Amino acid sequence: MINLQTAPSDAGTRLDHYLQSRLPQYSRSRLQQWIKAGRVTVDDAPAKPSALLKGQERIAVAPEAPPRLHATPEDLPVEVLYSDASVLAVNKPAGMVVHLGAGHHSGTLVNALLHHFEHLSEVGGTDRPGIVHRLDKLTSGIVLVARTDAAHRALARQFAERTVKKIYLALVHGVVKQDHGRISAPIERDPVHRMRMTCRTGRGRAAFTDYTVLRRGKAHTYLSVDLHTGRTHQIRVHMASLGHPIAGDDVYGPKEREPLGRYFLHAHRVKFTSPASGEVVTVEAPLPADLAQVLCRFGLE
Repeated sequence: MINLQTAPSDAGTRLDHYLQSRLPQYSRSRLQQWIKAGRVTVDDAPAKPSALLKGQERIAVAPEAPPRLHATPEDLPVEVLYSDASVLAVNKPAGMVVHLGAGHHSGTLVNALLHHFEHLSEVGGTDRPGIVHRLDKLTSGIVLVARTDAAHRALARQFAERTVKKIYLALVHGVVKQDHGRISAPIERDPVHRMRMTCRTGRGRAAFTDYTVLRRGKAHTYLSVDLHTGRTHQIRVHMASLGHPIAGDDVYGPKEREPLGRYFLHAHRVKFTSPASGEVVTVEAPLPADLAQVLCRFGLE
């Protein structure tokens, strides 16, 4: 249940418009469906989507879980960097979503995996078979995929115990002064902008990010980033908190004159223990050509 309290400044606002402004993680059409279904009350009474608020009302919202999605195979290319009986390491391109979700019912990495591989872990459900972790749509690089349920649980345990080593390559705005640094600010969802994360509140889940300067340019710095935890948007939020947002990220950084069309953030190296063999495996994904061209443009090649 979500409980909201309107203010005098909300007087005259339609109920559905108010909810859309306060709950941006849900679409307006879904909110209207909930209102019509009686899942939203105003001062304990049902109301219409067009009802005008007077201010000082108590609004209660009972979200309805969306139906579970079922991924289907699609003939899409998959670049496999490593494979054994328990796990796949694939190189996800920027622009591809990892698994099904709101607004993404096809064209995902999962759809591609199901076409190429007959058996994947079912621990994550029918919408995300094999998926133990994920990358943002506009981030490229290595994604580990579990082939069996036992492998899924073993890999999830490694992520939880922070024994999986994840190295990213990133280009950030500005010249980073320190050669090395650690950011340890906890991360939570932004209380105002619900589609963003923040570390400004001092609350949230523990998050640790180490960075090392590889090269400095006139207006950008090329970094190697060691991700110790895997919070949503972690590198993007942490680097922005230092005043050095990721290039191409206009959510946490500035609008750019020449948009990159993606984040300059690449999951370059992952080190983990294979559930099948017990051996430590290191996988690398080379920097994509489009990002290499960006480095050339800024004299950082």
